[in-house]
Order: sequence, then structure tokens, then C-alpha cells
Amino acid sequence: LNLNTSFFLLPLSQIPLFFPLHILQTAKMGFADLLTDAGAAMLNSWLTTRSYIVGHTPSQADVVTFKALQSAPDAEKYPHAARWYKHISTYESDFATLPGDASKSYSVYGPEASELPVNPAKAPAAEEDDEDVDLFGSDDEEEDAEAARIREERLAEYKKKKENKPKVAAKSVVTMDVKPWDDETPMAELEAAVRAIEHDGLVWGASKLVPVGFGIKKLQINLVVEDEKISLSDLEEEISAIEDFVQSVDIAAMQKL
Repeated sequence: LNLNTSFFLLPLSQIPLFFPLHILQTAKMGFADLLTDAGAAMLNSWLTTRSYIVGHTPSQADVVTFKALQSAPDAEKYPHAARWYKHISTYESDFATLPGDASKSYSVYGPEASELPVNPAKAPAAEEDDEDVDLFGSDDEEEDAEAARIREERLAEYKKKKENKPKVAAKSVVTMDVKPWDDETPMAELEAAVRAIEHDGLVWGASKLVPVGFGIKKLQINLVVEDEKISLSDLEEEISAIEDFVQSVDIAAMQKL
């Protein structure tokens, strides 16, 4: 059976009695080519009463449709599509984590045949006999308002959780070699002077004395630093400033946590 869009727009009284109604109920049109005016107009009409392509939160349906557009719709011609595009663009960094099937094409989403807008210039005047016939069902304004309220509440809750989520501080584990002047340098006092350096974001760890030759031993000490709070170059300068004991300071190893 060859069906076209105009067939689905016929009033019930004009549909042949022999026509299998289950075909009407299952027919799905989906979005047309979004790079054409017709496709953009269809998307704009779909988003007139919606914030997202499917449901009340952003999903992969929004992602594939967003990518299919390639650029923002004309805000004057398609204000609802432009508003949606701008909103979805704020989730670009989260696209991969949004729920839904990323393998689906944008064309599986969108209006059914019954939801396609009729060209006002060509639409026949509604007949009284057809006003009481709602073949596919219609949206209830009160339900739409409730759905919009729930959507906004969930969106606000999502944004609040995202903003309040604590950021994990970037840390590094560092091993420093602190070399004394000679074999007569009191290494216990040297280490005590090093550990006396205290800063927020700095934690001293285990240490040991490592022979370097001629009876001289260097202090090898571990520490953990928060990268945003501690500058290793500044810390090296502080240790080097212990001139009575310290000849030089080197970073022997460093690893991000």
C-alpha cells in the first residue's frame, strides 16, 4: 500500500472503510533532512511545546539531531529550533554520557503522520462533523503544563548537582634528593629543617639516607602535593635556603595520583 503524507491528514469520514487502521496507528514519519527548509520547519514545529527531542531531559536523541543540523538554525525563521540548539550546545562536553542509544539516526525521532502541520494556505475549513473525531489523540494543556513543570524541576536539580559536585584536587607524589655539604653535615637536623616547611597542600612522607660516595649521604624524601596549591620550584627554593645544611635539591621522581 502506497501512502503519502496527505493521506494521513484526511478526516476520519474520508478514510475508506476497508483501510487497515493499524497502519495509521503504527506509521512513523520522523524528521526529514534537517538541512532543508522543510526539515528545519518540521523540527521547529516539533520543539514548539518541547525542550528536548524525547522526554524531559537531554538524551542521545538530542545529540544526533544536534549533530545533523551542523549549525544553529535561523532564529528568525525557526525560533524554537534555535532556542533548543542553543540550550543543547551547553551539554556538548557531556554528549557521550547522556542517556539513550547513540547508534540511532535522528530520522527515527520526530512527529508521526498525525502530528505533521497542514499548510494553512491549503488547509480546508474544519467541518463540525470532524471536530469530535480525534483519530490519534491530542495533547492535554494541563498535562503539558505539568510535564513542563517536572522537566524544569529535574533540569534545575541536575544543574544544582553538577555545580555542587566537589572537584577532586589533582595531586602528585614527588621524591626529592637533598644533598648536604659534606660528610660532617648532621643529617637528622637537615631532615628536621626540611620537614619544618609546612604549607596547605603539602604532606611529607617517608625518607631514607642514600650513600653518594666519600662517606656522604643524601636525604631522599617523599612528599605529596596538591598541584594547584604547591609550586615545586618554590618548594625547592625554600629547601635550598637552608644554607647551613643543604648544598642542592633535585626532584628524583614524580607521579600524578
